[in-house]
Amino acid sequence: MERQNVTLSLPKALLKKAKTLAVMKDRSLSDLLRETLEEKVKEETGYQRAKDRQTALMEKGFDLGTKGKITVLREELHERR
Repeated sequence: MERQNVTLSLPKALLKKAKTLAVMKDRSLSDLLRETLEEKVKEETGYQRAKDRQTALMEKGFDLGTKGKITVLREELHERR
């Protein structure tokens, strides 16, 4: 995979904590940031795909075997027995 360097501007306190976390996980800061960014991108794209899939299903509708005709009256459905 081709890589490209980027420059980030982070608050010093956050950078210090991130470096500490990377050391605790025995990873480089670059690896830690890349992994976190990959997770975020996966999460967002996965959510969007699922949302699109569900929206398409709702727009299409579901066949409940009625062929679009309601054969029972509302009153019958709510009738107390």
